[in-house]
Amino acid sequence: MNRRERVAAALLRLAPRLPDFEAGAVLDRALASPGLRAAAPETAAWLGLVAYARHVFTEYDALLDDGYDRDSARHFVRDDLNAALGAWGVRRQISEQEADDPGDCGADDAF
Repeated sequence: MNRRERVAAALLRLAPRLPDFEAGAVLDRALASPGLRAAAPETAAWLGLVAYARHVFTEYDALLDDGYDRDSARHFVRDDLNAALGAWGVRRQISEQEADDPGDCGADDAF
């Protein structure tokens, strides 16, 4: 099994209701992110999924454009981010600590 297949399998386990077109976008971004190239498949899938949902399904980028710093913007979109993840069958929730310090390995840089 190659890296793409391993990350895709991890993504499917993590977000079983993620639509195929969204899964493809998350997978492409996770594999393209320089910070995730050496990450374990599960880590790459999780961080890619969170970064994708944050940028596509929340007002994160608009808050950054309005001058909010990254930590504040992440704080304000946490509930929307968790709602998007939950809709895809993700059981894990982003906590306040993770919203402020996600250890994202540059996953957001792929967006």
